[in-house]
Amino acid sequence: MKHLTYALLIVLCISSCSTKRQLVYLRDHKKNLQNTIDLTLSENKIEVGDILKIDIQSLVPEAAIPYNKNFQPNPNVQFLQLEGYLVNKYGTINLPVLGKINAVNRTLSELENVISQLLLSENHLTNPSVIVRRVNSKFTVLGEVTSPGTFSYFDETLTLFQALGYASDLTIAGKRKDITLIRESNGKRNVYKLSLTDSDILKSKLYHIKNNDIIIVNPSFAKVKSAGFLGSPSSIASFTSLILSITLLILNR
Repeated sequence: MKHLTYALLIVLCISSCSTKRQLVYLRDHKKNLQNTIDLTLSENKIEVGDILKIDIQSLVPEAAIPYNKNFQPNPNVQFLQLEGYLVNKYGTINLPVLGKINAVNRTLSELENVISQLLLSENHLTNPSVIVRRVNSKFTVLGEVTSPGTFSYFDETLTLFQALGYASDLTIAGKRKDITLIRESNGKRNVYKLSLTDSDILKSKLYHIKNNDIIIVNPSFAKVKSAGFLGSPSSIASFTSLILSITLLILNR
C-alpha cells in the first residue's frame, strides 16, 4: 500500500508541473526581454475587398468639401461600410475629383501620402490633410475561449494576444501550445500552427493579426477525454477496472 501511495504522489506531482508549464504564456520570456520591434511585421497592406474611410481636409474647410463623401455625424459601422471606398478587383478606389487611385499592397499611411501628393502636385488643395482608415477589419476566434465569435476592430495594428483578449482569453481547457491560425493573403489561404508559451512568437510575422484572420484554440487532451472516450459510462467502467487491476498487482507483489 505504501508503494501505491508513493506512486500516486509522484504521478500527481508530475502532472501538476506539466499543467503549469502548459498554461503559462511566454514562459521563456527572459530570452526575449528587450527585442527591437520590427515595424514591417505589423504592416497591414490594403487588399482587394477592403473598405476604406477617407477624410480629406485643408486649411480652408470649404475647399475640401468636393473631395469628400457627405457622411452623417457619428456614423455607425454598418453605414461606414456601405458608404466607404471599396477596393475593387483591380485594386483601385474611385475618389471624387481625383478619380481612380491604386490602393492595393499599400499600407494606410502610404495611401495617405499618395493622395496628399496628388492633391499638391495637381494644385487641388494647399497643405492637405488625409486620413485613411479601414472600416471592415475583422477576425474570428473559435474553440476553447470564453467568448468565441467574429470581432471588428479599427486599429491599424492588432496583436495575437489582443485578439484573444477580445474573446475573453482561453478557457482552462485551451491548448496554449496548439493554436491554429488561418490567413488569406493575395488569393492564397495558409494554415499556421502557433504556441503561446514560446516567446519567439513575439518576433513572428504571425504575431500581428491581419484582416479576416481565423484563430482556432484547440482543446487539451483532458478536455477531449472528458467529451469522448472517458466520458461514456462503459469507458469509465473499463478505466476503473484497469486501475483496480494495477492496484491488486502492486499489493500482491
